[in-house]
Amino acid sequence: MLKKMSDAIIALDKDAAIAATEEAVSAGMPPLKAIEEGLQPGIQTVGDRFETFECFLPELIGSAEAFKAAMGVLEPVIAKLSDGQKSSGTVVMGTVKGDIHKIGKDIVVLLLKTRGFDVIDLGEDIPASEFLKAAQKHNADIIGLSALLNTTMPAQQDVINLFKEQGIRDNYAILVGGAPVSQKWADEIGADGYAKTAEDAVKLSLELMKKKAA
Repeated sequence: MLKKMSDAIIALDKDAAIAATEEAVSAGMPPLKAIEEGLQPGIQTVGDRFETFECFLPELIGSAEAFKAAMGVLEPVIAKLSDGQKSSGTVVMGTVKGDIHKIGKDIVVLLLKTRGFDVIDLGEDIPASEFLKAAQKHNADIIGLSALLNTTMPAQQDVINLFKEQGIRDNYAILVGGAPVSQKWADEIGADGYAKTAEDAVKLSLELMKKKAA
């Protein structure tokens, strides 16, 4: 079933992706396993091929649409699993201003939900002021900033700077991630952590919440 999901994403086949994911859900497969071992390898394969010019933008978009369709099958399952579960914390997540990439961010959002986090997904192309408003409105514990372009990485620093200017920087743990982002960059801009993968983001979020509770 995992191979069927991965193959469907690689084949850009939305219907096959939905069918394979529905089969996995019916068989009782945990959604986290379906994402990490089924859907993610497929989207990663297409992404790798795109970077080496083995496929082009239409294929990348097609795989993203198939991935999104499959995730639509898993979202209700994840919501049902998290219903009544004690909250692990509140995370405000978004892709920073000037950047419209969403797949990586969406994976992080879903994985956080499977671990009991309440996630406020602001979407893409989000200015620093919106992160600030959402953090205050929802009494967030963690702010997640995604940037998939070198040119939009400085927008992560803009968010941190705004929180500092408002005198509330220490009220929140701010995490950064995205393909061009690194631990060095996170240290440079004063972020509380850097996550290379979606799984790393979840692990780091759980660790930060444990420290906060200690």
